Amino acid sequence: MKTAIVGGGPAGLYFAILMKKQWPQADVAVYERNRADDTFGFGVVFSDATLDNFEKYDRPSYDRITREFAYWDDIAIHFKGTVHRVGGNGFCGCSRRTLLLILQDRAAELGVKLHYQADIDDESIFADADLVVVADGINSRFRERYVEHFAPEVDLRPNKFAWMGSTKPLDAFTFIFQETEWGPFIAHAYQYEANRSTWVFETDPETFERAGLGHKTEAEAAALMEQVFGWFLDGHKILTNRSIWRNFPMIRNKRWVRGNMALLGDAKATAHFSIGSGTKLAMEDAIALYESLLRDQSVEKALALYETGRREEVEKTQHAADVSLVWFEHVARFWNFDPVQFSFGVMTRSKAITYDNLRLRAPEFVREVDRMFARHVRQAGFDVSIEKPIAPMFQPMRLRDMTIPNRVVVSPMDMYSAVDGVPGDWHLVHYGSRATGGAGLIFTEMTCVSPEARITLGCTGLWNDEQEKAWKRVVDFIHGHSATKICLQLGHAGRKGATKLMWEGIDRPLEANAWDICSASPIPYFPDSQVPREATRADMDAIKAQFVSAAERGARAGFDMLELHCAHGYLLASFISPLTNRRSDEYGGSLENRLRYPLEVFDAMREVWPAHKPMSVRISATDWAEGGLSGEEAVAVAQAFAEHGVDLVDVSTGQTVREARPIYGRMFQTPFSDQVRNEAKVATMCVGNITTADQVNTILAAGRADLVALGRPHLVDPFFTMKAAAWYGAGDIHCPPQYLAGKEQIFRNSVRDRQDFEELKLRAKPKTRAELKMEAGATSLAAE
Repeated sequence: MKTAIVGGGPAGLYFAILMKKQWPQADVAVYERNRADDTFGFGVVFSDATLDNFEKYDRPSYDRITREFAYWDDIAIHFKGTVHRVGGNGFCGCSRRTLLLILQDRAAELGVKLHYQADIDDESIFADADLVVVADGINSRFRERYVEHFAPEVDLRPNKFAWMGSTKPLDAFTFIFQETEWGPFIAHAYQYEANRSTWVFETDPETFERAGLGHKTEAEAAALMEQVFGWFLDGHKILTNRSIWRNFPMIRNKRWVRGNMALLGDAKATAHFSIGSGTKLAMEDAIALYESLLRDQSVEKALALYETGRREEVEKTQHAADVSLVWFEHVARFWNFDPVQFSFGVMTRSKAITYDNLRLRAPEFVREVDRMFARHVRQAGFDVSIEKPIAPMFQPMRLRDMTIPNRVVVSPMDMYSAVDGVPGDWHLVHYGSRATGGAGLIFTEMTCVSPEARITLGCTGLWNDEQEKAWKRVVDFIHGHSATKICLQLGHAGRKGATKLMWEGIDRPLEANAWDICSASPIPYFPDSQVPREATRADMDAIKAQFVSAAERGARAGFDMLELHCAHGYLLASFISPLTNRRSDEYGGSLENRLRYPLEVFDAMREVWPAHKPMSVRISATDWAEGGLSGEEAVAVAQAFAEHGVDLVDVSTGQTVREARPIYGRMFQTPFSDQVRNEAKVATMCVGNITTADQVNTILAAGRADLVALGRPHLVDPFFTMKAAAWYGAGDIHCPPQYLAGKEQIFRNSVRDRQDFEELKLRAKPKTRAELKMEAGATSLAAE
């Protein structure tokens, strides 16, 4: 097989090595536009897991790489005069130039043809090649030549960064967050060889301009960084090598393959430097393409296999990088955090590391996090232990006069099981079992304020005495048998009303016995859905009166809290989103106008709802669709409701329009709660693919929400919270006397189960290369 590789970086060279090693007779050639010893940047960083891969695929290059690498276990976070070190991470760094020379030597040893200063811009010279690998970097000529085919998306991120170096030795992967007269600067730094460390400097565009960096030379910019970080550099110089300040491009391609041509490395996809995965991603691309050829040496089939088989892993890495880079872009949001909480946020920013994970590798740090969280709870007026604090999810919280015993919430989940709006035995068991299961707060499903406000015929309501009596039965049971609080969520389906039960066709219109529906504007949800009428002033007055009446009934039924549903494309949400509000009166147009009616309804409910009881609002923080609500507007929405007296913002997203394209994943809506909480300065509840107690603790400890709602986990496990309390040793959790024997047993068993689990995890965790090196008697990397 004749293979031409455009680009002599790590991706192209490593693929050449693997190809020539497996098929010595193959004609493999690499074409690099620069000279052999040209390289830009300073160091590269890999995890131990990546090195394991290299060891598996080519031991000779692995041996040389590992002899040259600097190793460390710790991440050190410097913020506001504090430093927090977290161990057990298993990283290593190497000079980019050294890495290239190692790969070049290995490729030449195997017989790969290496062509330098070969500036290829016409692939016709590869007409006789069976395979053409395009690994020519971020600014790939061939990707741009066939831009319509590869369909790249290039997202230039707003922050500015520059890649520099220093003679400063480091014994940890180091983050420094530095306040200056112009704004915050961030340093991402690590050692890659003796007396050499990589320093990536980052700042927001406003700070960049105020510091005048756009007008400084490379040397002047380096001098400014020496000034800003001089306290840490201890007289060591900042080094440059084409260290130009620029914006990071997040690159994705719709297609990776064209004929016998395949994109590799940065030409195909980039990952932000804050997770240190760019070179890893590129070299693992090479492994994936090689593996595809091993499985099927037909180039056409192998390339198809490469694209389909590799894409998910690349997209997962890019998603983690996206989440990480956004955290750094909005670091000012967290600047007033306690340094411990700030450091925990740094460690958990990309969701790859969690509370439990850190508790295994850095137990003292997590104990410090627990103490920090407990201090904040004590400052809120609770007599909780700081010396022996319980995990964040079991710390209490107060909203007005309502005290929630823990931070675990049962999400509002429609049961579609009511008859004429009346909650029955199903609802009593559903809500009652989850209350006895220990959740701190339960939300009802969206309870409709009139027959015409229902989503389906199975929706619960609160417009008559029978419904009020049935709801009081549920509330009384919860208050009589648990410490759980219960919140009534009131809503109006709007244009999403008169539809089938979820299991018969979610949001699909009824084929018979449908009722008239209204919305902010006469826009159907599906093309074949009923067209709602545009709500008139008379409609709006009548509906507002229905919300008020339902709120009064809820107060009489004894609910602890009241929520107004302004999300998911239902009536009030349809006023807020520009995608569903086309009105030309005072209720359409600007965000202020679109909020006018929802705020009117909220104010009217707040007036009749007992003053000592809290109210919340559920919002869709983004519509996940072009032209819809954004996270920035969600902050404005939250601030508006806060000004009108809301106590909690329940942050959800989407479900506004059918063309929405959500980006799903673990805790995928939590960043919006984070933004609303820390920019609007209002308490939030997050929800959305949150499935474990570990995730709950991670979110709370990082300051991304004040309450955490879980839906599906509670559907299959009403005692989710009780089990988590046993696991974390939160013995004060309320338990009905009928179940005390079970509580005592699970608490006893969990002590042993947790010890066994943690010991197993620790035994199963291989020692990092840094640990092995230190055990062998080597000096610390910073001294080498």
